[in-house]
Amino acid sequence: MIKDRNLLDRQFFYYAWRFPLTIALLAPGIYLLSFDILWLQALNAIFLAFVFTQIVFLGHDCGHRAIFRGAFWNDISAMWGIPVIGVSYSWWCHNHNKHHSQPNEMGADPAIDYDIFVFSKEQAARMKGVRRFLIKYQGYYFVPLTLFYPIAMRVQSIAYLIKNKPKWRAVETLLFLLHFPIYFGLVFYFLSLSTGIAFVLIHQCVFSLFLVSTFAPNHKGMMLLDEDHTLDFLDQQILTAQNVQGHAFATMWFGGLNHQIEHHLFPNMPRNKLKIAREIVKPFCEENSIPYYEANAPRCYWDILKYMHRAGADVPSAKKELNTTGNLITGNTFEVGETDP
Repeated sequence: MIKDRNLLDRQFFYYAWRFPLTIALLAPGIYLLSFDILWLQALNAIFLAFVFTQIVFLGHDCGHRAIFRGAFWNDISAMWGIPVIGVSYSWWCHNHNKHHSQPNEMGADPAIDYDIFVFSKEQAARMKGVRRFLIKYQGYYFVPLTLFYPIAMRVQSIAYLIKNKPKWRAVETLLFLLHFPIYFGLVFYFLSLSTGIAFVLIHQCVFSLFLVSTFAPNHKGMMLLDEDHTLDFLDQQILTAQNVQGHAFATMWFGGLNHQIEHHLFPNMPRNKLKIAREIVKPFCEENSIPYYEANAPRCYWDILKYMHRAGADVPSAKKELNTTGNLITGNTFEVGETDP
């Protein structure tokens, strides 16, 4: 049905205007750097954080081969964003491909594998020492810690480029290293030290917040799977994801990832066709009794915070259950949409 509607066809004209428009958004932000006014730079930092997020979305589409059919032109199209954003494209593709192949699968999906967060009783039971104590409060520090995500991305990018030999290693390394003199050079050439530091802090923190706000609602709180699960591709991709309701604004804000279910079923589908695909996928799920979950953005964010709080607060009982049964818990024990805190 998807193929009959030509929804997997490349959308050259769509990306032909989206690429230059996104790049052009950098111009007013760079121009505003010439005004050494603190409040203006605070607003400019927020604006450029939004632009950086839109650039990431274009890189995401390139990584999924949603723009060109061949890998070469998709990779070349994504490379220009490396000196702007300062993140390894190969590192992102490596992690993101693992996530797509085994979403919400414990021990396999890097999107649910963190040292300071847990999403299941299995993970909670394994926590020891200081981390075991801190996890109980993860619902409170989840949002504050996400402000430091750009630092983690750069550290992991460096580690990946050093330890691995991606196809474009030399080019990526050069472009990655160019980011820092370009970024800090522009900021501190135009701005005083104090205003420049304020700009960098606000820009990086808001950029991180924008990024996390777009990908956190997609899977957090949904079904978790152990490595022995028996779900097929269709069920795993649908049951571990949720859509964010909304119209044009949601698609712009989430870069198309508000249609997460459709994106996971057809990852190389161009962004502007995901909404149409929903008109096919949702009825298909209803006809085949497959749960299809979607909620508005405020509800998604609220559910995430409740879920993180409950997962962390359940550390003592998870440890006790593990010691009693000798087995780790399979699947998600925290239901999405529950109203109890």
